[in-house]
Amino acid sequence: MLVSFDHAENYAAWRGVLVSSFSCLAVVQSLYEFWTAAAGGSALEWVAVLTGFVCVWLAARESLWNFPVAIFSCALYILVYYRAGLYSDGFLQILFIGLSVYGWYQWLYGGRSHSELHVTRARPFEWVACAAFVLAYTLGAGYYLQHHTTATLPHWDSFTTAVSLAAQYLLMRKRLENWWLWIFVDILYVPILWYKQLYPTSALYALYLGLAVYGYLEWRRASHVAVGKAHPASTV
Repeated sequence: MLVSFDHAENYAAWRGVLVSSFSCLAVVQSLYEFWTAAAGGSALEWVAVLTGFVCVWLAARESLWNFPVAIFSCALYILVYYRAGLYSDGFLQILFIGLSVYGWYQWLYGGRSHSELHVTRARPFEWVACAAFVLAYTLGAGYYLQHHTTATLPHWDSFTTAVSLAAQYLLMRKRLENWWLWIFVDILYVPILWYKQLYPTSALYALYLGLAVYGYLEWRRASHVAVGKAHPASTV
C-alpha cells in the first residue's frame, strides 16, 4: 500500500510539472505572437526604430555621430511612412536628410570664426519664424493632402511634420529650446502612430519623449558650462 501511494504521489508531482511546463510554453508562445503582431512582420521598421533611437540618444549627448545615423534612419523611414500612407511624414524624412547634412556642418563650423557650435538660447525672431512656418505648412500641406492624396490624418500629419522641422532647425543651430518642441511633438506622435498600427514606431516615440527630457537637461547643463567659460567669475 505504501508503494502504491508513493507511485501515485510521484505521478501527481510529475503531472504537475508537465502542466506547469505546458503553461509556460503557452505564455511564451502568446508573448511571441504579440511581439510579432506588434512588429507587423516588418524588419525594415524595427531597424529604423533602433537607429532612430540611437540617433536621438547621440543628439542628447551632443555627439556629431547623430547626423550620419539620422541620415540612415530617415532613409528607412521614407519607406515605412509611405507604406502607412503618412506621406507628409515621409516627405519630412527627405528634408531631415538634407537638414542633417547641413546640421553636421553647422555643429563643426557654425560657431564664431568657423569654430565648433555651442548650446545657446533661441532668438525671438526664430520663434516668430518657426510659428509662421508651422501655421503656413499645416494649412497648406494639410489642404493639399486632404484633397489630392489618399493620406490619412492629413492636417495632423502636416502639423507634426511642421513642428518637427522647426525643432530640427533649432537642433541644427544648437538652440536649447529644440527639446521643448520635440517633447511636444512626441506626445502627439505616440497616439497617431499607434492609430496607424505602427506599434514599434509608436513605442519609439514614447522613448523619444524620455530622451527629449534627458536631452534638454544635458543641453541646459552644457549651456551653463559654456556661459561660465565665456564669463568667468572675477577673482580678487
